[in-house]
Amino acid sequence: MSIAIIYPNRDVSAWVAALKAHDPTLTVEVWPEISDPGRVEYVLCWNHPEGVLQDFPHLKCISSLGAGVNHLLNDATCPPDIPLVRLVDTGLKQSMAEYVMLGILEHLRRVPEYRLQQQRGEWIPQPVPPISTVGVGLMGCGEIGRYVADKLTAFGFTVHGWSRRPQQVLGVNMFAGQDRLGAFLANADILVCLLPLTAETHGILNAKTFRRLPRRAYLINAARGAHLVDADLLAAVDSGHLSGALLDVFREEPLPKEHPFWAHARITITPHIASVTNPRSAALQVVENYHRAVQGQRLSNRVDRLQGY
Repeated sequence: MSIAIIYPNRDVSAWVAALKAHDPTLTVEVWPEISDPGRVEYVLCWNHPEGVLQDFPHLKCISSLGAGVNHLLNDATCPPDIPLVRLVDTGLKQSMAEYVMLGILEHLRRVPEYRLQQQRGEWIPQPVPPISTVGVGLMGCGEIGRYVADKLTAFGFTVHGWSRRPQQVLGVNMFAGQDRLGAFLANADILVCLLPLTAETHGILNAKTFRRLPRRAYLINAARGAHLVDADLLAAVDSGHLSGALLDVFREEPLPKEHPFWAHARITITPHIASVTNPRSAALQVVENYHRAVQGQRLSNRVDRLQGY
């Protein structure tokens, strides 16, 4: 029996080595070079070709290679009776916190403007607000969101959180549900989207949302590209209501060369690198879930297909 890794056009040798380091008895194969699909019991995948999961008749579990699972939920051919799990890894949480902190501090300390001043040979100090007066709004307070919130509050920011259901997060002013979304947004000088992508959150970063933010608010989207209505962001930035945005995810990736985000002076783009799974820190949970799956035991980080995460 074996584990199959499906990650097209990527070098997954680090994953193979990390998995076998935790269990040298494992047979780990890399798609499309699968010796016997009938022996595959566990698939670890990201951006898999639609339909490929049906090639494995004895699957016991399908695992995402990251925290997101919409690439699996959006595949109509994904076997509906096979459990789905996602990775919840300390390395993922830490790298996301680093990315969000970087984006916030670059914005607050006016780094993009100073880069432009350097090019023009200008020496013009810019005002910087005390961080305790800056409201950071986190949309999405799951495992990663709570970790990011903890780092931001420890640094001195005033953090507000919004989630679908009520929850308590230490040091965070929490809001829940659609009826509290407006109050949450009114406090978000910097809006950070870390939501899972579901039918309810698709397109949530839209003109209505932007209008409810304080004037000159800043957006960071490190969740999924389909959360954002691109044209609405461009309009909000060009009108001056939003001061700019940092975007790591897009509806189409790689971002097409002709997309207006590339050339916009107040929009910074990164190529989906905010939080990248580290095989060395994440492999153990894969191995443990593999053994649970083949033994018919309860799986860790199982996905609720109806909720979308």
